[in-house]
Amino acid sequence: MPVRTLLTSILLLGLSMPSWAAKRVDLDYSVQFLPDSDQAEVRLTLEEGEVIRSLDFNLGDEGYYSDFEADGEWQTKGERGVWKPAKGKSSLSYKVRISHPRDNGKFDARMTPKWALLRGDDLVPAARMDKEDKVELVARLQFQLPGGWSGVETGWPKIGDNKFRIDNPARKFDRPTGWILAGKLGSRRAQLGDTDVTVSAPVGEGMRRMDVLTLLTFIWPEAQSVFPRDPGKLLIVGAGDPMWRGGLSAPNSIFFHAERPLVSENGTSSLVHELVHVFSRIRDTDKSDWISEGLAEYYAIELMRRAGGMSEDRYQATRKKLVGWSKKVGSLRTERSTGPVTARAVLLLQELDREIRKSTDNQRSLDDVTRGLMRLDKVSTKDFVEISENVMGGSSDVLDTKLLR
Repeated sequence: MPVRTLLTSILLLGLSMPSWAAKRVDLDYSVQFLPDSDQAEVRLTLEEGEVIRSLDFNLGDEGYYSDFEADGEWQTKGERGVWKPAKGKSSLSYKVRISHPRDNGKFDARMTPKWALLRGDDLVPAARMDKEDKVELVARLQFQLPGGWSGVETGWPKIGDNKFRIDNPARKFDRPTGWILAGKLGSRRAQLGDTDVTVSAPVGEGMRRMDVLTLLTFIWPEAQSVFPRDPGKLLIVGAGDPMWRGGLSAPNSIFFHAERPLVSENGTSSLVHELVHVFSRIRDTDKSDWISEGLAEYYAIELMRRAGGMSEDRYQATRKKLVGWSKKVGSLRTERSTGPVTARAVLLLQELDREIRKSTDNQRSLDDVTRGLMRLDKVSTKDFVEISENVMGGSSDVLDTKLLR
């Protein structure tokens, strides 16, 4: 082989080495639920503590975390807690309160003697990580369950008995985000497209598991046609009162109250709304919450319509209700989109979809705008207008409105 060719090959090999040469270090999470004290004991164990210079946790101001013990150094200051692991095998342990009451007497996380329903985000708080270069953490999550608790469900792949693999390429610090349900459970499972879907709830909570799976099976092909992204696994968990009476999405998972109708009297679906959040992962910025919430509600109607679950008469009746609900809305630009604002955003999106279809001879639609938004980390109203007009190939009369100013 000529010297130049050999040197070029060596150089190319060297350029490709970082992904191969990354040092893989185990990070194991162990969680033990303690129903008597409404707590869980959490332990983080690094196989080689020296590869992490520090983990700076956001502990919040609610006082959920306590009883910290660490190998190495641990310091708390205000709402932050900083762990500097010791060399070799190094652990941090603490306790976290599970139940989170809301002002209205409802809960968005709860533990009873028979089950626990919570977000993994609260088991392990968000942290800023300072680590050595070319180090990749291999994170696993293991649960120890109280007697009488039959199992645990998460939105992550199962790799053993009550054990899961946590791998989020979008994060430097892999932690078990998303909904978690443990206890005496009843579950139903299905393969929809490329996604393993599980619907699970504590036994006796009245969750209509098969109804949920049937609706998802019905609209799934339409969702796949819009969103070029299928989660490998989707977990839907539910429980009855006093859990919060709504739906809440999280990574790879959805909470849905057991008594919530799958399709509301106004023609929309909270379940499909949250499913759109999971599929799209659109996050907004600059007072543009109307985008993510408006699109979720738009497709909660549109996917049902496209699947054949909504007649034209019902569609027009739903629009009429949206018009009446949102008639006093003067602007969509808010940090948090309320019901009337979201309703007005849906009407604007429906009008924009018609405008795009008309201007492109039905070759493009709002679906193309949505797929463009999904490529951005965060979306502003300015981004939305630019992508929409790029899809249209010209300016938009629908978007030239004081609602977006």
